Amino acid sequence: MKNGRIISIGDNVCDKYLSRGKMYPGGQCVNTCVYAKMNGMDTAYLGKYGSDEVAEYVQKTLAEIGIDDSHCRHFEGENGFALVTLQNNDRVFLGSNKGGAAKEYPFDFTREDFEYIKKFHLIYTNLNSYIEENLAELKETGVPIAYDFSTRWTDEYFAKVCPHITVAILSCAHLTAEKREAEMKKVQAYGVPIVVGTIGEDGSYVLYKNEFIYALAVHADDVIDTMGAGDSYFATFLCSLLEYSETGALLEGTDEEMIGRLNCAMNRGAAFSAKVCAMEGAFGYGTRIAGKTEV
Repeated sequence: MKNGRIISIGDNVCDKYLSRGKMYPGGQCVNTCVYAKMNGMDTAYLGKYGSDEVAEYVQKTLAEIGIDDSHCRHFEGENGFALVTLQNNDRVFLGSNKGGAAKEYPFDFTREDFEYIKKFHLIYTNLNSYIEENLAELKETGVPIAYDFSTRWTDEYFAKVCPHITVAILSCAHLTAEKREAEMKKVQAYGVPIVVGTIGEDGSYVLYKNEFIYALAVHADDVIDTMGAGDSYFATFLCSLLEYSETGALLEGTDEEMIGRLNCAMNRGAAFSAKVCAMEGAFGYGTRIAGKTEV
């Protein structure tokens, strides 16, 4: 289907590049909205803003791109930010304020929020969104949840999150092949149908019904900045699953058809991720650094 709708619920930041003196809007949820829109999806963002120049710039950028953030929360205080530098065009995180005001306040979703969320085909969120306590009620909307664990998880965290989600992504470049397979199987054991394990320049794996599917990475010819490489892969992966669905369902058709859709999604994700490495920041829109440059 061509008119898939994805809502990202969770983090937003500005990435402050000390090496450039510029900051760029981002955060995994905002990145996913933007990349999904670039892939032809209708997207929205629901998160928590602070009350400073960083928050204003993220909102201004999303409005310019055409992403609905009308259901976001607004709080007094510092917006989320991260400090970044570049080493050989590879982004290196130096620290963050852990989401700023976002970590201090709950979402407190309303009936109106849930009715709005039900209009979408997919929810994306992640471990940086302070949303773990809301996953059960989000699952009750009937909208499948895709969850990014990044590189940080424990068995206890899997037990808390996995029963509520349909797609999981793990960043596994730091693991041996044996450990990656074991961790992906742990997630599947909780009933998660689609488990993605990325391994950076060495490609990605998907575990679906006890079968591992592998896709090569795509070489990026003009690497300016690796910020957003993983988010762009996952966003495109999800968009592809929706696009090649007749009903808007992530899980659809025979096992053979699903494996074909997953292969296609992995390859499209790899190709788009390579293109994103030619952008400054996660997706451009740089401006002068505002506010603090220490954490």
